[in-house]
Amino acid sequence: MVMGNIQVNTWDRFWIWYERHTTKSLVVMAIIIYIQIPHMVWNADLYLEMGMISHINPVLDFFLYGVDMIEVIPMISVAMMIYAKIKKKR
Repeated sequence: MVMGNIQVNTWDRFWIWYERHTTKSLVVMAIIIYIQIPHMVWNADLYLEMGMISHINPVLDFFLYGVDMIEVIPMISVAMMIYAKIKKKR
C-alpha cells in the first residue's frame, strides 16, 4: 500500500492504525483494570477463607475467577504501546 509517496507494509499500516486508536485502547484497559477490584476482594476472601464473598454462589465465583483471565488484554496492549513509543522515537 502507498501512503503519500511512501510505500507502507502491512506491519507499518497496523501501527499507524493502532496509534490512531490509542485512546480507545486506554479506555478498554481502564475498564479491565477497574473490574479487577471486585476480583481482588473476592481473591483475598478466598485466600483468607473468610467466606464473605467466595463460595457463596458458584456462578459468582466463576465470573470473578474469569475476570482474572482478561488481564491478558492490558498486558498485550501495554507492551504494544511501549513498542509504539520506542518505534516512534527512532
